[in-house]
Order: sequence, then C-alpha cells, then structure tokens
Amino acid sequence: MNEIDQYILQYPLELQHKLQEIRNIIKEAAPEATEKISWRMPTFYLNGNLVHFALHKAHIGFYPGAEGVEQFKHKLGDYKYSKGAIQFPLSKPLPKELITEIVKFRVVENNNK
Repeated sequence: MNEIDQYILQYPLELQHKLQEIRNIIKEAAPEATEKISWRMPTFYLNGNLVHFALHKAHIGFYPGAEGVEQFKHKLGDYKYSKGAIQFPLSKPLPKELITEIVKFRVVENNNK
C-alpha cells in the first residue's frame, strides 16, 4: 500500500470510488508517471509534478498547473476553475476525456522541459 492508497482509504467508500476513478484516469493517460504525495495531495510526477488531485467538501480539486488550465479553458464549460485548479463536483460524473486530454498535454509539457 502506498501513500495515495492511504489517502484514498481515509474517506467513506463512495468517495473512495470517485478518488480511485480519477487516479485510474490519470494513470491510464500517463502510465510512465510515478505517484507520490506532494503538498498533502496525491500527485503524479514525470520530470516534475504533472498533476495533483484532492478531495474537498463538494468537489475533487484537479491541479494541472496554470498552463494546463489555460490550454483547456475553452472546454471547461460550467466547471469552476482558477489559475491552476479545476473543480469537478462530486455530484457529477468525472469528465474522463477532458482529464485525459489535460494529463496528456501535461506529459508533453513536462517531457519538453
């Protein structure tokens, strides 16, 4: 069991499923990335921090950095976002395709560093 497993297991079962779902989406989009906890959040690392995610009261915060948000602002629709974060409400399905696109964009960005 690694640190991200421990992070996920601290929450109720229905939230664990949602957290594991975003984890699996990221792992599928960036299979070469490693996992760790950074800033007390599950983090995927590939030539630097790739993306983070964290559970909040009513949403999962997804943190692809400023470039990751800026590049996809036109696809964020009704999702709340800020300079480096996107909020995915717990009451809605995760946008798998959007998360996958953002993660793949970040992989290219980090590999070009």
